[in-house]
Amino acid sequence: MLVSDIGDRIIGKLAERASTLKVKNPMAPDAEMGPIVTKQALERIEGYIAIGVQEGAKLVVDGRGLKVKGHEQGFFTGGTLIDHVTPAMRIYKEEIFGPVLSCVRAKDFGAAVKLVNEHEFGNGVACFTSDGNVAREFARRVQIGMVGINVPIPVPMAWHGFGGWKRSLFGDMHAYGEEGVRFYTRQKSVMQRWPAIIGKGAEFAMPTAR
Repeated sequence: MLVSDIGDRIIGKLAERASTLKVKNPMAPDAEMGPIVTKQALERIEGYIAIGVQEGAKLVVDGRGLKVKGHEQGFFTGGTLIDHVTPAMRIYKEEIFGPVLSCVRAKDFGAAVKLVNEHEFGNGVACFTSDGNVAREFARRVQIGMVGINVPIPVPMAWHGFGGWKRSLFGDMHAYGEEGVRFYTRQKSVMQRWPAIIGKGAEFAMPTAR
């Protein structure tokens, strides 16, 4: 999401990066991305790009139809950049799972947070800023399970909860962190009392601090 006039200033840099993404045999030392996992996945990704164009988004960099030398039968697609995506479009509502960056414009910070919170999914989100107040307010106000500040993908370490909110959470608990440990742990509670003397016999009242 591009807020205020940052979109006009950054879209050219994003286009340059998408155009120069090194897509090749993943065993190559300088490869940045390999092939798509299956032919069906490739068709789905490129189909989403076509849908975005049909619905009125601006295709800035088109990665479809990429052929990698020596692997012409491989399922490759290049980096794709789509600008002026709106919340009404399928490429905004649904995750593409491919090298496609969909850019949405927001007039200000409040509008951007509103768009994030109104989405039915809430897995992860990131905010890139040099303003500490913006970072603090963003982290506080967004209704998302994982939040990154100047971190591109907020995938946490094992001791953090991994998983989103809203429709991005399947089941009752998150996979990582304390919740994951509790899921696989059988709890045992032990209550003990060691009175100074037991000569008076057994007591069956609730133990107290006396």
